[in-house]
Amino acid sequence: MKFPFRLALLAVFSTGQALAADPQLPVAPLKEVAGLVKAENLKADIEKLVSFGTRHTLSSATDSKRGIGASRAWAKGEFEAISKQCGGCLTIMAPTDTVSGNRIPQPVEIVNVLAVQKGTTDPKRVVIISGHIDSRVTDVMDADHDAPGANDDGSGTAAVIEAARALSHKKFAATIVYAVLTGEEQGLYGGKLLAKTAQEQGWQVEAQLNNDIIGNVEGLNGKVDRDHFRLFSEGTRANETEAEIKRRRLTGGEIDSPSRNLARLVAELTGAVFPDFHAKMIYRADRFGRGGDQAPLQEVGFPAIRITEGAENYHRQHQDLRTENGIKYGDIADGVDIPYLTRMTQVNVVALADMAWAPAPPPEVKIDGAVSDDTTLIWNDTLGAAGYWARWRPTDQPAWESQRYVGDHQIVLKDWVIDDWAFGVAAVSPEGYVSPTTFAAAR
Repeated sequence: MKFPFRLALLAVFSTGQALAADPQLPVAPLKEVAGLVKAENLKADIEKLVSFGTRHTLSSATDSKRGIGASRAWAKGEFEAISKQCGGCLTIMAPTDTVSGNRIPQPVEIVNVLAVQKGTTDPKRVVIISGHIDSRVTDVMDADHDAPGANDDGSGTAAVIEAARALSHKKFAATIVYAVLTGEEQGLYGGKLLAKTAQEQGWQVEAQLNNDIIGNVEGLNGKVDRDHFRLFSEGTRANETEAEIKRRRLTGGEIDSPSRNLARLVAELTGAVFPDFHAKMIYRADRFGRGGDQAPLQEVGFPAIRITEGAENYHRQHQDLRTENGIKYGDIADGVDIPYLTRMTQVNVVALADMAWAPAPPPEVKIDGAVSDDTTLIWNDTLGAAGYWARWRPTDQPAWESQRYVGDHQIVLKDWVIDDWAFGVAAVSPEGYVSPTTFAAAR
């Protein structure tokens, strides 16, 4: 899938001309922050996570060397060390909740480890990177046997911590939250606690990048794919009202939720900064019959996506450590491709930096043009925006194809018939960083 906006970044007019003053995406600074990701750190973190034996949610919370408690303490220590190196730039939080359920027969304490890098000018606006630290083997209730969890989800946890190392020395308008979650395998409890924490803190969550299984390159068929990754996103908001559902049925927007447009932005940024690395937009909230910690945030209305490797190997997921018929089963460190994990972490770092440097997307874009040859878009100004991209595409196409840079908060698109196109608006910073696109919905 191609994303011409990010690759060319030219405003397409009905005349075919582009303004000389159109801002360009600042690719060089984004490449610079991507270069701060260190493969050796990711490798060391994967090995450390595996060394805890099991990180099952029901394993020991008090043992200093083995189990979920030891692994969470290590993650907290890593965030504290990173914060010390940047002069106390991170606030470490450990939200807790006591839960029980089908996979937690006795009440257990769920603990998330969060590092909060407060924004300078728009601190209530929050972008989140997350991964879950807990692991499992074949029996989801087995808290005793070794469950290395190198890729599921040591890879996501390592990416979260390395993103903090890479970005903590920078200043951003918005707040970045680095989230290591617990309890995913037992029922998405870490994601639920993260959603609860965000609401209690009054965070205006612009994005959650949930990284789950991001370090493998070899599928079950032996095919190796180092060039692709997958972005899963909901098509419509989970918390739509009845009135919004009825309006959408009449005017469209089935594939234009904030989560879907967040995924589009990540794909576009990847194409601009890493031309040889490609995002696959998967029009599903998650894989069939499976779930991830992005779901609880979607359920309360926050934009959230799942980032996952291009080729999964199910012999290395949710498996007891063993060899059968010459096949090795189990999620060990050797199954993580460090160069691939490095690039996946860089994708996250680029997306976090762009969104945290960019203004917030317009909260609402109104559209009008019924019984007219022209389309009018109107939106409110957002803090820190130097201008906006008005964007459009044919209704049956997946990616934004055309755009016009606007210095105001409204535009009339002459000779663009409202019925034939999907429209949206993204906010642009003075430096050219771009927010996710807000879909233009009839009111």
